Amino acid sequence: MGALHEGHAALIRKARRLAGSKGRVVVSIFVNPTQFGPKEDLAKYPRPFAQDQMICKEEGADLLFHPTPAEMYAADASVLVRESTLATGLCGASRPGHFDGVCTVVAMLFNMIRPDLAVFGEKDWQQLAVIRRMVRDLRMPVKIVAHPTVREEDGLALSSRNRLLTREARRLAPRIHQALIATAMEAEAGERRVARLRGGLVNELAAIPGAVVDYAEILDGEKLGSLKTAKPGTGVRIFAAVRLGSVRLIDNLPL
Repeated sequence: MGALHEGHAALIRKARRLAGSKGRVVVSIFVNPTQFGPKEDLAKYPRPFAQDQMICKEEGADLLFHPTPAEMYAADASVLVRESTLATGLCGASRPGHFDGVCTVVAMLFNMIRPDLAVFGEKDWQQLAVIRRMVRDLRMPVKIVAHPTVREEDGLALSSRNRLLTREARRLAPRIHQALIATAMEAEAGERRVARLRGGLVNELAAIPGAVVDYAEILDGEKLGSLKTAKPGTGVRIFAAVRLGSVRLIDNLPL
């Protein structure tokens, strides 16, 4: 959706490597209104397009696709693409309709661009899982490639919304990642009970001054289903969404 940072640049570089010298890399920048709720930050979402253009050029993109909402959606548009299982929890529970907008716009982009490969970051793991499921179930002829989360030196996952944090919130934000690491370390030390692991995670996140915990979960990484026990190295992931002031930050780690 634009406001590109090093995380996006890493996706473009990976696409460039995968495409090779004979392939073409397309970057889409579109602040998609259908994935924002009525009380969310669509108007405030950063749109530094000139800077985004420069990053795309520097990282080797061949084409930048930057449509307007009117060019993407007919005035009487009435079709949505909906994933009904993976999209219901986590961000889907607190942002109703969000993944309908994501699936619809991604399906539209795939139809228009016809990519062989599409690169998505693991920072929004639920989005990655939902798109993989959409591609599988609708038999879309595109391979979804994941790229690990890119972080600041202090561990904060890169996000376009980070620039909206106050100075104090930015100082506190890395504690989200630290809480995830603490949970993973507890599991590595032998704790297998998800209820105990999740309880510790909630306490760590709630201890961040001013933080409002949206969710803290430990789930199967593929099906995003709940678990009673969890063992490191089995595809389980730790998820968190936290509000610091008006900014909502998400992160996840493998257990």
